Amino acid sequence: MDADTRRHDRGHRGTRGGPVTAAGYGVRSWLLEGLRHEDVLPAGPHAAEVPHRRHPWWRVMCLTGLDYFSTLGYQPGIAVLAAGLLAPVATLFLVLLTLFGALPVYRRVAVESPYGQGSVAMLERLAPRWWGKLFVLVLLGFAATDFVITMTLSAADATAHILENPFVPRALQGHQIAVTIGLLALLGGVFLLGFSEAIGLAVVLVAAYLALNAVVVVVAVLHLAGHPAPAIGWTQAMLTMHGGPAAVLALSLLVMPKLALGLSGFETGVAVMPLIKGELPGRIRGARWLLTTVALVMSVFLIASSFVTSMLIPLREFREGGRANGRALAYLAHAYLGNGFGTLYDVSTIAILWFAGASAMAGLLNLVPRYLPRYGMAPDWTRAVRPLVLVFTAVAFAITVVFRASVTAQGGAYATGVLVLILSAAVAVTFTVHRRRRRPATAAFAVVALVLAYTLVANVFERPDGVKIASLFIAAIVITSLISRATRSTELRVTRVVLDPLAERFLREARGDEIRLIANDPQRRDRAEYEGKVREQWRNHRLAPATPVLFVEATVPDASEFESELHVRGEERFGHRVLRLDSSTIPNALAVLLLYIRDRFGRMPHIYFHWAEENPVAAMLRYLVFGVGDVPWFTREVLREAEPDPERRPRVHVG
Repeated sequence: MDADTRRHDRGHRGTRGGPVTAAGYGVRSWLLEGLRHEDVLPAGPHAAEVPHRRHPWWRVMCLTGLDYFSTLGYQPGIAVLAAGLLAPVATLFLVLLTLFGALPVYRRVAVESPYGQGSVAMLERLAPRWWGKLFVLVLLGFAATDFVITMTLSAADATAHILENPFVPRALQGHQIAVTIGLLALLGGVFLLGFSEAIGLAVVLVAAYLALNAVVVVVAVLHLAGHPAPAIGWTQAMLTMHGGPAAVLALSLLVMPKLALGLSGFETGVAVMPLIKGELPGRIRGARWLLTTVALVMSVFLIASSFVTSMLIPLREFREGGRANGRALAYLAHAYLGNGFGTLYDVSTIAILWFAGASAMAGLLNLVPRYLPRYGMAPDWTRAVRPLVLVFTAVAFAITVVFRASVTAQGGAYATGVLVLILSAAVAVTFTVHRRRRRPATAAFAVVALVLAYTLVANVFERPDGVKIASLFIAAIVITSLISRATRSTELRVTRVVLDPLAERFLREARGDEIRLIANDPQRRDRAEYEGKVREQWRNHRLAPATPVLFVEATVPDASEFESELHVRGEERFGHRVLRLDSSTIPNALAVLLLYIRDRFGRMPHIYFHWAEENPVAAMLRYLVFGVGDVPWFTREVLREAEPDPERRPRVHVG
């Protein structure tokens, strides 16, 4: 739209929902501060990026590391509980899947989706129209599961480190849920006050955390080297229990899906690509360096931490209530380096776990406004940060209460969300390279996808909580999305109107104080069709044959889109002047065109229809799903909503 129409649209939004940027509107104004409208934020997944301060890739890597590296706080303990004596061998298989499966997939995602949308945008391109939209909604449900459980699981593990520290007052014991909710409330409060991506703080936290973990692991390895009895005992017990090396390898491969938490962080790695310094090719190279480095570093820590914790910590300490439950490396830090160093390790772990929740919240706040409002499947207020923070914080509270702030209990749900996102990335990459006829790459990525599919299915059968939670998220997203799409159906839904030179000339040369348009549903588009339409308007509206008119023809290429630019093309056919346009919905596009003509050319437009022979309910459903239906009535309704002044409202004639 032009500037006048955009200002009019903002005013229209204000009459329905109230101005969102003016001071003095109390809590509501504060909640909706920074609400982004279509005239300021480009539509579409490949819109120009919002400017960020950019950084070298290794600094951005630390932002990814908040999510990925923080899993060291609980991954070794969960691995022992899930795989027992087989945990180190199963972890080795997980590392192989990381380096030869997830890493190559996401290095390709970085090339194919370099603007921070990740694998979801790739799948959106592969599956367009309504099926693609519904598929994206399902993926958003799993992504929400991943990010929300990241928040609750990290907060619960931070609570475990707090309560098990010997210097913490005993009065807090037994209050895991309250402490976890307190941490989540603090996280939400930071975002409500205004949170920006603090790369510098992330660098400090990740560097300190990895350094402390390296000290703990090295000390534990040196202890094993000087006292090999635990390692010998572990080896003998594992071989005796499982019947030889071949059986150990086979069983470890089978239990490996239970350790899938160690795959987290890759989707975050591609989400932060816009923060990497340089032009697009340089950012892609930086992202691939980031992904490779973070995978290699994490693989070393996963293998080392799994071996030392499995051999040096009694199994009973990993179980619920044990001192190593959710904090295996912290247990070793206190045991071998003293409570002073152990407390320093606890503080570092608590800080990075809490900040990992912040990273997850930032991911949610980036993901939801990127897709749902653009689909028309979320209220306009979801473009603002603070209402979403309140919603996600409330959901995190509920999940914490349901799972009783247990790290172990939430592991399955977290792993499910992680695996679905990685599997979707592998599928998207496989189809992308297949379309380019790269057969070796297609076969390799297909194998990776099959392995990830097995890992996901095995994890779901073992721990179905993730699917249950994701199903609730998906149901909530789909239901609210459909309701929102219906309630927003009469919005203008056009970000900009563009006339080609011929259409511009037709409208400028239109005679008289009014511009008259005849709506035509294009069929054969021959001489008889246009002359018959002129005769019909004479019968219905008594338009004389000498009255200057323009035909307007609208078609719907993809009804699932909600917003788009409106490109109007001029064409002459059999002596008649025709304006042609494509849109996701015909009534809204015609309404926008009429308002644009009024404001741009200063003349009142009239549009002429004939009544549709259709049931009103069926017409409403066709309008919502296919963008057509009772076009005259819906065009008039969109205009009524957009222009409250009847005297300034373009005229709609139906006969």
